[in-house]
Amino acid sequence: MESQKKVRVQDDLYQYVNGAWLKKAVIPEDKSRVGGFADLDTGVEKLLMKDFRSFKNGSKDIPSPYIEEAVRLYKSARNTTRRNKEGIKPVVKELAFIRSLTDIAVFNRKLDKLLLGGYPLPFTLSVTENMHKPTEYCLFFTGPSLLLPDTTYYQEDKKDKHDALIKTYSEMVSKLLAYTDLNQEEQEQYRKDTLAFDELLAKLVKSQVEWSEYVKCYNPVKLSAVTRRIAPVKLRRVLKKIYGEKLPEEIMIAEPRYLDHFTELFTENNYPLYQHWAYVNTLVDATPYLSEELREIGTSYANTLRGIQKNPDIETQAYRLTSRFFSEPIGLYYGKTYFGEEAKKDITSIVHLIIKTYEKRIQANTFLEEETKKKAIVKLEKMTIRMGYPDKVDPKYDLLHVSPRDSLYTAISKLSQALYRYELDLLFKPVDRNRWPMPGHMVNACYDPSSNSITFPAAILQAPFYSIKQSRSENLGGIGAVIGHEISHAFDNNGAQCDETGAIHNWWTKKDYKAFQKKTKAMIEEFDGIEYHGGKVNGELVVSENIADNGGMAVTLEIMDEMEEKNYQEYFLNWGRIWCNKAREQLIQLFLSIDVHSPAELRANMQPRNFPQWYKAFDVKPTDKMYLAPEKRVIIW
Repeated sequence: MESQKKVRVQDDLYQYVNGAWLKKAVIPEDKSRVGGFADLDTGVEKLLMKDFRSFKNGSKDIPSPYIEEAVRLYKSARNTTRRNKEGIKPVVKELAFIRSLTDIAVFNRKLDKLLLGGYPLPFTLSVTENMHKPTEYCLFFTGPSLLLPDTTYYQEDKKDKHDALIKTYSEMVSKLLAYTDLNQEEQEQYRKDTLAFDELLAKLVKSQVEWSEYVKCYNPVKLSAVTRRIAPVKLRRVLKKIYGEKLPEEIMIAEPRYLDHFTELFTENNYPLYQHWAYVNTLVDATPYLSEELREIGTSYANTLRGIQKNPDIETQAYRLTSRFFSEPIGLYYGKTYFGEEAKKDITSIVHLIIKTYEKRIQANTFLEEETKKKAIVKLEKMTIRMGYPDKVDPKYDLLHVSPRDSLYTAISKLSQALYRYELDLLFKPVDRNRWPMPGHMVNACYDPSSNSITFPAAILQAPFYSIKQSRSENLGGIGAVIGHEISHAFDNNGAQCDETGAIHNWWTKKDYKAFQKKTKAMIEEFDGIEYHGGKVNGELVVSENIADNGGMAVTLEIMDEMEEKNYQEYFLNWGRIWCNKAREQLIQLFLSIDVHSPAELRANMQPRNFPQWYKAFDVKPTDKMYLAPEKRVIIW
């Protein structure tokens, strides 16, 4: 390979493995990146799009009533003739409704319709697992999203980025408002007020670094206290309309600062800013489901953020929209149709081996006392494993119906409202701990702290991550390390604060937790401030994922140590291969600000330096660029 001649593996593993591909790879105009996860996702998408074409034209039998509903949505999304004829008409009624909310008193009288209808509100209410009592659900309160990716974009040192993005957003909004019945003066006022309300929000909502500490999102506050602190919003009144006399005793506050300052934000003086912000957001959010002309305008800002030069073709858009609303039925179909039992058995055996090895590593750990070790091992033993796809779909899909008579926008509104109402109705029901957080056709994996479970959808269980045709060493450097990564989230800076049931609970001795925090600090420092594409890595933002990468590599390398037939070079080369990624500059800059994962290149190159097997595999010496002095190496789990 050309890259192997120019780059030594001891200096840059990532470039050594991926350099030749990176030079030749071209990012399509409708994408922000290619390689690794993105290419696997594209492959799965093409496969399923082919099936949906067959479902649509009747050449392939529709496998379930859920897929039948999905096909109806797919057909509606592909009908550009109808959407172009309708133009902005499908959303006119909703825009008029927002204009009718002339003051806070009217807002309160219509609050149930606003909430259940999915209109933009000055707060969000959702239902999620209560991480203080994981078998129960709780009502979850947060502030709204910002126009820009993070609160840091509103700081003085990012003024140039802020101004450039706001200019792009403003231009988009001005074009969209020209399609409404607002006069020119009103259009300009709505645009200005939207930006003004966003600036107020930016001072109060959490940054991405704050959100990355998810255990701090679970702050129970008595309902009576919440209703007092968000006056003049009549929250109790709308909750009674939804739940009757049985109301939750407390609400989980994700953003205490936002709640504390809510009454300063939502005042009669600021109300016009909110109203116009809600109007503009409703319009922008509707554009993907309106005419092609409006869709092109309405997606321009989001595309700019990621460097995407044009929207995907209508067939791809239709499939992606359908996949978003019918993800689990489509994932179940994909898993049953394209995922083999032989692979499932083999990969499950690898998971059990990794967990057992993890238990051995915990037992041999030098900074934990026996009391803490025992509790950590219990957490591993109680961990639920989900591989491939679920046995059945969630009951919520029984509520999703698509009428051919509805416009695409109306169909999406009805689906969204049905899903939200289903979510709200979960509040007083027991948590179904068998629910899957990811569908089978998703190229990803996760650890769910509330259920202490790991999920590996069928779509990620393919080369280069995993293949029964790859060597055991390659599979351990690919999917093995990723499995170890997800298991390690049980013991990252967030997961370490939850017990085996998923409850936020301190199961550490003070001495042990202090030692763990010291190691966490070392991991922050290892990545913090690394210059990358003109920006710098925020070590605090990415620490949980780096702890997980570190743990995944540590446990799989121990398995390698105990194997008779092993090849450390194959292990590290495949580790470098799975992070192969070529992205647009805009996406790289965006992810540096908001992504809890380190850039792919750094994930490939940084973690191996912490482990002695890396130095032995390629005879890495102090003069090589991928050498790290022993005293600086970090191994936590």
